[in-house]
Amino acid sequence: MIGEASDSTCLTFTASDGDNIALQDWPLPEGLVLRGVVVLVHGLGEHAGRYDHVARRLNRWGFAVRGYDQYGHGESGGVRGGLPSPARLLEDLLDVVESTRARMAPDLPLILLGHSLGGLVAACAVALHRLPVQGLVLSSPALDPGLSAFQKLLLRVLPRVAPNLTVGNGLDPDLISHDKSVVKAYKADPWVHNRISGRLARFIADGGPLVFARAPEWKVPTLLLYAGDDQLVDPRGSRAFAAAAPASMVTSRCFEGLYHEIFNELDAEPVFDTLRQWLDARF
Repeated sequence: MIGEASDSTCLTFTASDGDNIALQDWPLPEGLVLRGVVVLVHGLGEHAGRYDHVARRLNRWGFAVRGYDQYGHGESGGVRGGLPSPARLLEDLLDVVESTRARMAPDLPLILLGHSLGGLVAACAVALHRLPVQGLVLSSPALDPGLSAFQKLLLRVLPRVAPNLTVGNGLDPDLISHDKSVVKAYKADPWVHNRISGRLARFIADGGPLVFARAPEWKVPTLLLYAGDDQLVDPRGSRAFAAAAPASMVTSRCFEGLYHEIFNELDAEPVFDTLRQWLDARF
């Protein structure tokens, strides 16, 4: 069962097409009662290891944690920023969820926590599939990427003529957090990259409208946390989703003045407090 040790462990999961997916587990420290399992889904260009502090906080609250590097990211296989098929990120999440659920006691809750691109992937998976999950946490989800006119032009052309060509994603790392140490570590991280393919960009552009269309019939309890001063994704996407979804299913909280990585901000305690209160109320 997940939750027998205190140190994080790394292992490899083989996806359905044979590619390697890097996993990282943060089991529950000895002596704590296991309340559930959280699956972390990271954002564009980064990797699961950047969520060590989030995972360890969840550990202290009684949740074992599993993270994985998405295709084309971190230590997983694939071209950096590439996407071999439009559904690949969703298929990998389904594989990880099913594999994780198979190792859990049947009565334990499983919760998805997705940030940015990972939030979009998790939300799309919940919208399209009957996932065996009992909760969803969205952190600054990329429901509206806030594309410029030039980026919209590229999206109309690039996925059709060169879907596998990767280019710079255009994201400014100085805008991930007000914490300069976080920005410095991000820039120095050898597993962080700035690549994106036409097909991946198309997935991001199409994902938000899909989630909005399914929002009125949302059936998974969801906590939506987003930054009011987000310069990397448009917070209006989160507001639109919260407005369209049933209030009984989606709890939303905007953190005014924060940048994109709300768990990595100078004052992240209100974010963690909101997450803990939501988890305590449901699990």
